[in-house]
Amino acid sequence: MGKLFRALRAQLNKIANIFFEADPIAVMQLEVDQATERLKEGRKGLEMYRGLVETVARQVATGKSNISQLESQIKAHLKAGNRDVAGQLAIQLQKAQSELANNEQQLQMHEQAYQNNLLKIQKANKDIVKVKDKIRQYNAELKMSAAEAEIAQISESFDMNVTTNFGEIEHVIQQKIDNNRGRARVAADMSSKGIEQIKAEEAAEKAMAEDLLSKYEVQLGLKSPETTPVADTVKSLGPAVENK
Repeated sequence: MGKLFRALRAQLNKIANIFFEADPIAVMQLEVDQATERLKEGRKGLEMYRGLVETVARQVATGKSNISQLESQIKAHLKAGNRDVAGQLAIQLQKAQSELANNEQQLQMHEQAYQNNLLKIQKANKDIVKVKDKIRQYNAELKMSAAEAEIAQISESFDMNVTTNFGEIEHVIQQKIDNNRGRARVAADMSSKGIEQIKAEEAAEKAMAEDLLSKYEVQLGLKSPETTPVADTVKSLGPAVENK
């Protein structure tokens, strides 16, 4: 049974540690709240104790007033020659003085106890205020450190290194850009196909037109046949045809 209870306590302690580490600020706040409640109860007890002190203090004041009156009465009766009455009053005075001494002793003891407990409660209240300030500080620091960790993680994930996701994405994008540029270059190269043939045909047409114009100029007598560049014209039209 002892092993069973120890194992059970160990498991409960493990669960408690999980919750404790999950939100330590909440645990601290709970401790502060519980301490605050105990402090409130202690303050109520101190208020009740202060009422007792005030009662004893009133008894002391009443006793002093009673003693003063008895002393005055004894003096008056002694002057009047009433010694029997003065004697009875003297007995009452002795009893009142004894009660006063006892009440003064009780008052001093209760007053000291009250002051000690008052100091303890005041100290506890200051400690609670300090802990509350620490809780606010720790809570702010925890949130700030969590934000810093998140920012660091985001910065790391945004790294364009080839080993990261963004690096792989960037590589894919660059590959697509290269492919698009490749298709554009192929299209441009394909569009220039046949340009030489077109230029050759244009040159042939121009040579034919020039030849026709030369013939018209000879027919019209504007140019003699000897000045007509027949050989150049034939050469410009292509390779010479071998005469058979």
